[in-house]
Amino acid sequence: MKTQALKGMRDLLPAEQSLRDYIQGQILETYRAAGFERISTPMLEDMENLDKSDGGDNLNLIFKVLKRGEKLDAALASGDPKELSDMGLRYDLTLPLSRYYAANRNSLPTPFKVIQTDRVFRAERPQKGRLREFVQCDIDILGDSSPNAEVELIDVTTRALLKIGFTGFTVNINDRRILRGMLESMGFAPETLDTVCVTFDKMDKIGAEGVRAELTEKQLPENAIAALADFVAAGDVTLDAVAARCADPAIANDLKYVLSTAGAIAAGRYQVAYCPSLVRGQGYYTGMVFEVTCPQFSGAVAGGGRYDNMVGKFIGQQVPAVGFSIGFERVCGILLEQGYQIPGAKAKLALLYQPSADFAAVLAKAEALRAEYNVTILPQGKKLGKQLGQLESAGFAGAAFADKEEIKLFSERA
Repeated sequence: MKTQALKGMRDLLPAEQSLRDYIQGQILETYRAAGFERISTPMLEDMENLDKSDGGDNLNLIFKVLKRGEKLDAALASGDPKELSDMGLRYDLTLPLSRYYAANRNSLPTPFKVIQTDRVFRAERPQKGRLREFVQCDIDILGDSSPNAEVELIDVTTRALLKIGFTGFTVNINDRRILRGMLESMGFAPETLDTVCVTFDKMDKIGAEGVRAELTEKQLPENAIAALADFVAAGDVTLDAVAARCADPAIANDLKYVLSTAGAIAAGRYQVAYCPSLVRGQGYYTGMVFEVTCPQFSGAVAGGGRYDNMVGKFIGQQVPAVGFSIGFERVCGILLEQGYQIPGAKAKLALLYQPSADFAAVLAKAEALRAEYNVTILPQGKKLGKQLGQLESAGFAGAAFADKEEIKLFSERA
């Protein structure tokens, strides 16, 4: 029997789990204070739903579940690999939310402001920062087509990040409609824009030359690739310059409104910036997209965007929707590396008792000590010095004794 967790998945030790519980609690408190309500959906989704969800590269990372019994026998006999699976593990929380809203919309308010904090699964190649099982913390607004929905999500998400100790970050914003208009004006055919955007989204990972190479490998027009390369090389590109390529001025005006309003709300606590190269890899985004980056850490700590067509796949009519997700695993990892301490957390104390002790009295003493400490009741070991050393290594502040008034704090030891 193997004792290690599967590759890309982790066992969490108590100290890390305590931090995760605290961080999630702070995020949830911020979300709920803004009127968002939490829901839960199943980890498994119908395979047809997952395949048609426009999840970009994530569609190649779905954990598929084989059919069972006679259905599996029939699928094997068919010789068609696509017949083997009828369900899969969710790769994010947006598709499940869209299905949930489609099924329950008559019982939900409009707009529907919703929280999801749950596990998702991707068949990644395990490496640092890429797990096969991880937690996402999402807030979404469904039923509001105005840019105020984007502004509110930015406001609530940034307040959650500030509350858990992040500072000096930047909210980067773009609109995929403006980007698509620009790409089309460069010579990319409309039917190729999705695949171009997927590649362009990898800019921060593979660089400009990597983007050029991948687009060339996809056999896209050389003149269009060269135009995009010139755009990237130009560096600081203004929104007005890009918006001039967009056929609908209202799109640019909405983006300018969100940038200015979110900037005013930031009030210098963080930065808000237009980022013309921001795409986000999921194909279901239809309008504005945003990411939060910190200069001292590579990669984003939060991201999201508008996905107005997703619910319509289920009900045949468009429902405006926009969401923002905090990268919970990344945020917790950064805070752990920084040695983050939970503010106001009670110190841990061990209450040691002899086998002959009146256990009811031990419990009563523990309860009295819990006014000041988090108390764990333990039998006193035969080698007290060794036991105290183990407790100190495990993060206990000290030890009390059921038969004594003394509290031995490790910080006071010579």
